[in-house]
Amino acid sequence: MEILSIFINILLPVLIVIGLGAILHVKFRFDLNTLAKINIYYLVPGLIFTRLYEADLAWTLFLKVLIFFITLSVSLYFVSNILTKILRLTKGQQLAFSHSSLFYNSGNYGISVNDLVFKQDTVALAVQVLVLTFQNFLVYSYGIITLQKLNKSKSNISIPYFKMPVLYAMGAGLAVNAFNVMLPQFLYISGSYIADALIGIALLTLGAQVVQLNFSKNMATVYMNVGVRLLASPLLAFIIIQFLDTDLITAQAMFIASAVPSSVNSAILAQEYDNEPEFAAQAVLISTILSAATVTVVIYLSKVIFL
Repeated sequence: MEILSIFINILLPVLIVIGLGAILHVKFRFDLNTLAKINIYYLVPGLIFTRLYEADLAWTLFLKVLIFFITLSVSLYFVSNILTKILRLTKGQQLAFSHSSLFYNSGNYGISVNDLVFKQDTVALAVQVLVLTFQNFLVYSYGIITLQKLNKSKSNISIPYFKMPVLYAMGAGLAVNAFNVMLPQFLYISGSYIADALIGIALLTLGAQVVQLNFSKNMATVYMNVGVRLLASPLLAFIIIQFLDTDLITAQAMFIASAVPSSVNSAILAQEYDNEPEFAAQAVLISTILSAATVTVVIYLSKVIFL
């Protein structure tokens, strides 16, 4: 019954808003580029800065989340690499498989689940915000570089991450937190309005993005990739957490953060660089659908195994 309660009270609200986004997109055909830019350049930086400013953030927490994130990412990379070698995939397919495993939806999906599970607990939210920031850095550095190398444009490799406001939002948020800077009330209220708007708009955007994805061939490989993202990732996260001296809330937040579905960014990059866009889109769609069950179980387990 507790699992059913978790699904109804945490996952179902998320799925309803995603579903509304899908329905509204089918009816009105939103400009997805504009929605994506609103999330990337407005909502996410606002949330990162405001929540880091609010958080009771110790540098030990920052380092633990960073170590957790790097270790999990490296572990997922090796698991994906081994599986793609066994499956004898092409280099392009290997990269698409790896990206769909490594890049997960820590923003519009992860933030929403974290908010519902932990009821805006500042430590839990700080963990999720840090994971979101590190994810953005990974996508717009490693993700871009590997795709450019695959397309044989080594002489023209550029990293657009330093044009992304999340980097500066994180830096500013950490700075004002570390030095105990008190923001003027009008600035804090403005930031809070932006941060509070993220969940509804981000989930609507996710629904609009997912509804236009299609099923096609190579489904066995897609399901294996989804297994890595939704099952292997939280298992690896659990093992990693055992070696970190973390409190209960931090451990639970890390564990749940590892279990979310593949990021739409992986499909967007695959489309932009023409590298297995159908595979990437299917991985996002199927992992998002199946996550309704797997994330529910992970949330339940987080309350049982971390005591």
